[in-house]
Amino acid sequence: MTIRVVLTDDQPLVRAALQMVITDTADIEVVGEAGDGAEAVRLTEELAPDVVVMDLRMPGMDGIEATRLITKGTGSARVVVLTTFDDDDYVYGALHAGASGFLVKDMALDDILSAIRIVAAGDALIAPAVTRRLIKEFTARPAASPPRRAELGAITAREREVLTLVGRGLSNTEIAGELCISIATAKTYLTRLLAKLDARDRVQLVILAYEAGLVATSQ
Repeated sequence: MTIRVVLTDDQPLVRAALQMVITDTADIEVVGEAGDGAEAVRLTEELAPDVVVMDLRMPGMDGIEATRLITKGTGSARVVVLTTFDDDDYVYGALHAGASGFLVKDMALDDILSAIRIVAAGDALIAPAVTRRLIKEFTARPAASPPRRAELGAITAREREVLTLVGRGLSNTEIAGELCISIATAKTYLTRLLAKLDARDRVQLVILAYEAGLVATSQ
């Protein structure tokens, strides 16, 4: 099955670089290119891609608003954000807008392709460098709403431990090592958390972990 992608970036050279490497990839196909958020939304509605690769800073409609409109729409497209290290505010906004992946623009192109595949398969991915900055930004901000501890009443003590580690940015492999469990078991706990907390993906679990106060600023 071919993954259908829309590339969104106001820099033609960035789109050209991604287009070039995807052209040589058998399982990913670029079905459209957009130079701003509004065009990305329009193309998503017209072409129904699996994944939209989204820049954040663009003229007109930015990537945050475009991400919000795409993820709240009737289609099933998922958004992967391409960011730079000075985009903290934008990344924070895109996370709440529903993005499923956060990548750094200077990552290897093969890593970006892998991320597209991961997100298309229904998982979420945040580059480690983005996770560190995002966590720092998240914990420096005052809470927008009271901690969501009430939502955690349905989960077990072990599931709470897993949710805390997800909030700290640990991968399934790292969670398994931390808790001395198998990777398969870690994945099972993650699946249960997604279902019990009605979360779309791992990114939403990170948000919930912070808003519920499970991850301390010192972490």
